[in-house]
Amino acid sequence: MRRIVAGKLHGIYVTDANLNYHGSITLDPDHCEQAGILPLEFVEIWNKNSGNRISTYVIFGDRGSRCCVLNGAAARTCQPGDQIIVCNSLYLDEQNLTDIQPRILTFDRENNVLDRMRYVVTKDSSGQYAFAIDGAVGG
Repeated sequence: MRRIVAGKLHGIYVTDANLNYHGSITLDPDHCEQAGILPLEFVEIWNKNSGNRISTYVIFGDRGSRCCVLNGAAARTCQPGDQIIVCNSLYLDEQNLTDIQPRILTFDRENNVLDRMRYVVTKDSSGQYAFAIDGAVGG
């Protein structure tokens, strides 16, 4: 089994950081559903501003709020206005790699979705992998 990207919120902006909350990242359920991220799922967070990398779990905020709030200890790693990448993953047998198409969303400064893409892996008759980004999903 290999750990594979399942979906990403790429370049979403942190809207708040709440040190006194008991932990996690609070995200808009609309964004999570479009990227295939579940509540309570563990995600990796990569801060494009500072380079910090952390792992925490997702809780859903208010639908339509476009929120991205780092809570508890995570609030020390990301500040409002920071641009981050939130990535979930799954464990998959390599022979099933071509069966998945991870969904990726990109964002503007107000956390409106700019682009919806999919990662596509194919395998040719000689067993060679090819990777492509399908941007035709719509923005």
